[in-house]
This record gives sequence, C-alpha cells and structure tokens, in this order.
Amino acid sequence: MDEKQQSLLAEVEGAGGGGGSPVDAASHALAPGVDLRAVVLVEGTSDKLAVETLAERRCRNLKGEGVSVVPIGGAQAIGRFISQFGPQGLDLKLAGLCDAAEERNFQHGLEQAGLGSDLTRADLERLGFYVCVEDLEDELIRALGAASVEQVVDAQGDLGRFRTLQKQPEWRGRTTEEQLRRFMGSGGRRKIRYAQLLVDALDLTQVPRPLDRVIAHV
Repeated sequence: MDEKQQSLLAEVEGAGGGGGSPVDAASHALAPGVDLRAVVLVEGTSDKLAVETLAERRCRNLKGEGVSVVPIGGAQAIGRFISQFGPQGLDLKLAGLCDAAEERNFQHGLEQAGLGSDLTRADLERLGFYVCVEDLEDELIRALGAASVEQVVDAQGDLGRFRTLQKQPEWRGRTTEEQLRRFMGSGGRRKIRYAQLLVDALDLTQVPRPLDRVIAHV
C-alpha cells in the first residue's frame, strides 16, 4: 500500500460506520498489504461473490492482480466510492456492475467525478460500468435456463420451498424465471448463497454479458 492509499485508509477508518457500511467496504479494500491498481464497484455482497467466483473459474487471482471487488451498500453510495477510488482520489482503474433500476445513480456518480456528461449506456461501458437487465440474478437465471436453475435449487434441498412459493396466489401463473428470481431474493442470505452456486453452474461460454465484460475490463 502506497502513501496515498494509507492516507485514504486513515480517512475512511476515521469516519467510523457500522458493520457492512460503505466505510467498512472501503477499509477492507484498502487493508494493509493490499496494493490496489483497480476496483470493481458492485451494489451488494451477492454481486461481489458472483464476480469473484467467475474470476476464480477463469483462473484469475484478483487479489494477486491488485483488483478489489467492493460492495458499496446500495447504488446511492456510488458517488462517494468513485470519489475515493477514481481520478479525484486514488486514481485507480474503475469498473462496476449495477441493476437496470440503478443505472441513473451510476451515471450521475460518474458525471459528478468528471468522467463525462449526459452519459449513455454505451458511455458507461466504455468507462467499465455494465448494467444488468433487471438484476444479476435475472441475468444468471436466463443464462442457465429455468430447468438448470431448478436442478441447483434441488441439489441444495430447497426445491420444496420453491414449490411452495410457486403455489402462492401472487406468484401462481408467473413464469418460472420470475418465480426463481423472487425465490433467490427472499429467505435471508439465500441471494448471497445462490450467487456463487449459479455462477459455479454456468457454462463458461454462456456467461451473462455484464458479468463477463466487467471482469474483462480489469
């Protein structure tokens, strides 16, 4: 860790913050002994696990390469992280992944950092930021196909719980893909657990484009 990184680590640690806060995420990325060259900014822990799992499957050692995947605790915090890690801060190489609903937050954060104006999705991608259709779970479910995802759910002993959700009035008649996405997003840490499981189940020739490109960017 160089002097500039040490200074920023002291700054974010001095800001305090509870477990899982953006401050904690930044402190972790800047932990002693970490020599960063690039940061991948993602919304939450499940996204972080998906990125890291795919990197491992492709025989990449992100930590050894000086790449940190940082969950920012919600898209509203993106501006702060771009300020810390981008050209106004550590001037590291940046990349990112977000849900379609949060695209505007990411655009605004990049614009505020002086990385462009009136950014289009193509501009975001040029800067290393990729937008998922709906969210990453949706991308993974479509890439695998509903039948393959159900096999993963069954292997985890969760198929009975999923069938119960399918019978609920508000979900009866929805597509299996919609039901699976809802199932992944409920039940405590289920979303986090299945992020890694679904990436592990992927054919590496069928990786969702945003996930594929964000790793390639760094």
